[in-house]
Amino acid sequence: MAAAELPLEAFYDLTRITDLAVSPSGDRVAFTATEYDQDEDDAVTSLFVVPTDGSREPHRLTTVAGASSPAWSPSGEELAFLAAREIDLERRVGWQRDEDEDESEDGDDADADSDDEPDSDDSGDGGDNGTGDEPKPQVWTFDLVRGGDARQETDREEGVSAFDWGPDGDRFVIAARDPTDEEQEQLERRREGGPIETTRLQHKVDGVGWTDEVTTYLFVVDRDAGDTVRLDDAYGGGSFQDLYGMDPCWGPDDRIAFTSCRLERPDDTHVRDIYTVDPDGDGLERLTDGELLCTDLSWRGDGALGFVGRDPDDWVRPAEAFVHDGDRARSLTASLDRTVSHLGGVNWADDDLYALVGDESRTRLVRASDEDEGTVERTFEAQGDDRAIAAFDISADGSTAALAFSDPREGQDIYAVAVDDLEATDRPGSLRRLSRVNADLTDEYPMPAVRRVEWESDGWTIDGVLYHDPDVDLEADDPKPLVVAIHGGPLAYDEPVFRFAHAALTSRGYAVFRPNYRGGASRGRAFAEELYGRWGTVEVEDIVAGVDALADRGWADSDRVFGYGFSYGGIAQGYLVTQTDLLTAAVPEHGIYDLRSSFGSDDAHVWMETEFGLPWENPETYDEASSILEADAIDTPLLIMAGGEDWRCPPSQSEQLYVAARKQDIDAKLVVYPDEHHNIGDPDRAIDRLERILEWYEAHDPALEGEGETAGTEDASTESDSESDSESESESESESEPDGE
Repeated sequence: MAAAELPLEAFYDLTRITDLAVSPSGDRVAFTATEYDQDEDDAVTSLFVVPTDGSREPHRLTTVAGASSPAWSPSGEELAFLAAREIDLERRVGWQRDEDEDESEDGDDADADSDDEPDSDDSGDGGDNGTGDEPKPQVWTFDLVRGGDARQETDREEGVSAFDWGPDGDRFVIAARDPTDEEQEQLERRREGGPIETTRLQHKVDGVGWTDEVTTYLFVVDRDAGDTVRLDDAYGGGSFQDLYGMDPCWGPDDRIAFTSCRLERPDDTHVRDIYTVDPDGDGLERLTDGELLCTDLSWRGDGALGFVGRDPDDWVRPAEAFVHDGDRARSLTASLDRTVSHLGGVNWADDDLYALVGDESRTRLVRASDEDEGTVERTFEAQGDDRAIAAFDISADGSTAALAFSDPREGQDIYAVAVDDLEATDRPGSLRRLSRVNADLTDEYPMPAVRRVEWESDGWTIDGVLYHDPDVDLEADDPKPLVVAIHGGPLAYDEPVFRFAHAALTSRGYAVFRPNYRGGASRGRAFAEELYGRWGTVEVEDIVAGVDALADRGWADSDRVFGYGFSYGGIAQGYLVTQTDLLTAAVPEHGIYDLRSSFGSDDAHVWMETEFGLPWENPETYDEASSILEADAIDTPLLIMAGGEDWRCPPSQSEQLYVAARKQDIDAKLVVYPDEHHNIGDPDRAIDRLERILEWYEAHDPALEGEGETAGTEDASTESDSESDSESESESESESEPDGE
């Protein structure tokens, strides 16, 4: 065992950087960071600002929980963000005139019997902030010149999902749901426990819950006058509208771009087209032709529009960075055969487009020139090979870039660098570290050493990442117990990153192996297509070959190989325990094991139909990919975890695997977190998960046999955590625990 174990309670010292935004002149970076409140058992996200010259530490702007989507005003003097906070003082004090209140001819209040005290309801849109209900996300701003508390800019009853500044800083465009009177009554009945009624094909979305027919519109908010005008032709739609959003983006030519799906069956596709509209609601124009899923809109200074586009049907085709010049849309990264990451979107520096891509198991920066169409260059070699870029942004003047590095040894932090120095091969002088948000962890506890490894599998060179105790010499010491941590997706990949779970395991003597099996997203289309429609085949071969290679090198003990993994990482373990005897004990989490019964009970019917067809038309393709049908081969102890409200991989899937194992007297335990979605929510739950995983491994470790009670008994029970979890993050198909698993 390692000399010093990382206490699981130290999870409360973890900080995760989420959003970042560089000021227009490049002198400051705003970012949000999620910390964990042990007393409240909650995740707390705060807004920070730090100068890019490194002259001082980050300054915390918000002192109440909740902040996201920071965006600088065009002048750089104000900073806007989304937050679900109590209504601000300016909106609570004074006389709040009701919209339908009549006035007498002489201006006196027509209701002479009314009280002189202000109405408890808020003015304007009458949002939940002014009632006893939980506040909804609204747009807030800080004046960074004059100082003071944040100012509330919107008050939508259903909250604001996205926003952007107008070119002059005097207006906002916001995206907000706008129910009709009838829809509002239906929403109230739902909230009071009434029946859920829907006619939508996409009847549920993970992290959102049961969907409804309420339309999201764009509104223009005049900050001085307080007027809010709905743009009737600028409305959203589509199967995953609740996740992707409308992405409103106000351009320099005073046109507003947004995404929507207006096809005949919008719930039966992932298509999202780009539209533009004037701020007064006139001049609606459709820019794309129903062939792409468009996200991450970004205007260039000359009025061209950049965006990320992917094939809505063929998800193994890499996402590409596009530019629409007013006449047509052109891909600038098609020749690269690498997928554009959602982490940084597209960023402009003059005519050059910068984007993050998955490339050879690394998130790295590329530059594409609009002037030299088809030319894409990998850049920023100063990143190195042993840390990941978790976020990226460029200032409006094109001078400064900000990024978040995720470093296995140093934590996750904000850096700034001159855009001109992105071409440097060595560390440029302008590259500055601006934060040390995880210093409490990295300075006190041992962080893992990390190395990249390669092996051969079926004629392919496969790679992965291996984490281990920094005091261990793998070449000289005895083979280590190995934890195979399998990424989700499967269109994802692993690279050296900072994660609490890695340090918790390596400090207890385990080596952690993260294999980049075929089907992942960082080695081009052909590599991804190997697994497409063939779940339970090549990824099994690659993972087994990787573990065998580590054992052959003397680094891993082949009798002490354990597994865990979330989403497709859980699915893959279903195949491993039914097809191989690789794992000594397994922890499949939030997975799918019977594709036929999952269809329609999850939110992924479009993906599943695209890859496997319809189950009543192609039942054999579903059965071939369903590990539950080979459950009689299971002899691996299983700790099966699920979220009670996981609509991506429904908990009934985990129940099926659990019952199948117990029917055969396999040592198994089912743990369901009732309020959890396709993620891990509050910090207590994240700690509970790690405790259970460690206990399961120790109970089934042959090297520890007889040292403690075994977890497996004839009456192994189902356990359920009844604590409520925090608000879910919208995510992707990859894993989404608080520590980035």
